[in-house]
Amino acid sequence: MRQLIFAMILTLAPLPAWAAELVMFDAKGCYWCDRWMDEVGDYYHKTREGQAAPLRVVSLNKPKPSDLSWLQNVRASPTFVLIDNGREIGRIIGYPGEHLFWMRMESVFRGLQSYRP
Repeated sequence: MRQLIFAMILTLAPLPAWAAELVMFDAKGCYWCDRWMDEVGDYYHKTREGQAAPLRVVSLNKPKPSDLSWLQNVRASPTFVLIDNGREIGRIIGYPGEHLFWMRMESVFRGLQSYRP
C-alpha cells in the first residue's frame, strides 16, 4: 500500500520548471573569460538580461553536466549559450569586448520569448 501511495505522489508531483539561463563555457587560463568576468560578469546579474537568464558558468576542463549533455559543438572559451525550456536559443563564441558583446547579446535575446527589452 505504501508503495502505491508513494508512486501516486511521484506521479502527481510537479515537474521541474525549465528556466532560461545563460551558460558560459570557460576554461582554465582563458584570458578572454577572465576579461569578460572583469568587464561584464560583475554586473551581468543586475541587467535585464541577467534577470531574464541568470548566468551559469561551466568549465570545459571538466565533464559536461548531465543536464547539458544534449548541447553540441562547444569547443572554444568563452562560449555563451542562451538556453530556454531545454533548447538552445542562440550562442556567442568568444568575447569581442564589452560593447560588441552587448550588441550580440541583444540579437541572441530577441529569440527569448519571456524577454522584452
